[in-house]
Amino acid sequence: MRNTNLFGVLITLVLACASCTISYSFTGSSIDYETTKSVSIHDFPNQAPLVSPPLAQSFTEGLKDIFIRRTKLQMLSDNGDIHLEGEITGYDLAPMAIKEDAFSSMTKLTMTVRVRYSNRSNPEKDFEQAFSAYREFDSNRMLQDVQDTLNEELVKEITEQIFNSTVADW
Repeated sequence: MRNTNLFGVLITLVLACASCTISYSFTGSSIDYETTKSVSIHDFPNQAPLVSPPLAQSFTEGLKDIFIRRTKLQMLSDNGDIHLEGEITGYDLAPMAIKEDAFSSMTKLTMTVRVRYSNRSNPEKDFEQAFSAYREFDSNRMLQDVQDTLNEELVKEITEQIFNSTVADW
C-alpha cells in the first residue's frame, strides 16, 4: 500500500512538471516583427583625435553582426525601419595607478561612440546618446602590442550596450 501511494505521488509530480513550460528568449531583443522588419546601419567613421585605422570598420561590422545574429531583421543599406548612425568620437589613453616613482603602472584605453537611433515604428524611442567602454593594460606594454585585443573587447562591449539600449529595452 505504501509503495502504491509513493508511486502515485511520483506520477503526479512528473505530470505536474511536464505540464509546466517556461519560455526564455536568449536573443535579448523585444522587437515587434509585425511592424519592424528591417534595420539599416551606416558606417561609423572614426573622428577621434587618436585614430586606430581598422577601428571604424571593425566597429561598424561588429554592430551589424550583433543585429544579424540576435534578431530576424533584414539588413538594408538604407531606410530600415530601425536606423543607426553615428561616429567614434573618442579613443583616448590615460595613465592610471601612479606608482611612488611618479610613473604609471597601468594605462587606460577608452573608446566613446555617439549613436543616433531612429525607429520608424516607434518614433518616441528615437535617441542620440554616447556609449563608452574602457580597458586597462600594463604601461610597460606598447599600445600596438595590445591594441587589437583591446579594440575587439571594446567593440564587443559597446555594441552590446547599443543593442540593449535600442532593441532589448534594458
